[in-house]
Amino acid sequence: MGKAIEAIAVEKGHQIVLKIDISNAADFTAAALSKADVAIEFTGPHSAVGNLKICFDAGIPVVCGSTGWLAQWNEIKAYCEEKNGTLIYASNYSIGVNLFFEVNKYLAALMNQYPEYDVNLREIHHTEKKDAPSGTAITLAEQVLQMIERKKQWTNSTADSANNGSSATDLQILSERIDPAPGTHHVKYSSAVDDIEIIHTAHNRTGFAGGAVKAAEFALGKKGVFGMKEVLGL
Repeated sequence: MGKAIEAIAVEKGHQIVLKIDISNAADFTAAALSKADVAIEFTGPHSAVGNLKICFDAGIPVVCGSTGWLAQWNEIKAYCEEKNGTLIYASNYSIGVNLFFEVNKYLAALMNQYPEYDVNLREIHHTEKKDAPSGTAITLAEQVLQMIERKKQWTNSTADSANNGSSATDLQILSERIDPAPGTHHVKYSSAVDDIEIIHTAHNRTGFAGGAVKAAEFALGKKGVFGMKEVLGL
């Protein structure tokens, strides 16, 4: 993802002044960050919160694409506001996925009136994906839960361990890890007579990277906490 973001940023005329990974984590300092206008943080749940705080302390707007850390969302939002910082967070930066989110909400609102349809989600990612379900699947599930009154919570299962114990009020998410899949998400409504399904399939990581660069351009000069709805004007 870092390489894809760098390629698109450079193509759009931006300069990469600092690259941090596990091999040079000691270089991730306020002094080094001072060369940057915006930071783009794509690591993982183990490091995202600490990385965000370092950026806020340095006064650098940050675009975060790490997932799996949202149990600390309120802490990070408050810290950002305390530091008068800038945070753009999305579970997925693909423009196509964010349009898919809007379609998902609209369809779920329609289907709330038809209890004969059950709904479930399926997500497929590469085997290096650390969290399951994916942040995108969780966003889709939470949108469905907001609209479908008969569903109360989401539950997760894998292809190897089917979630047979879920109740009718559970929204099931099936997580599969298959290489080299960059990301596919299904939302399926099933009845005795037919199925209705919406699917987003990423062909590569370019869409995610392009959206992250667009978010970084949006972040410059802003203060506060934003999402891709603001970036894309949805």
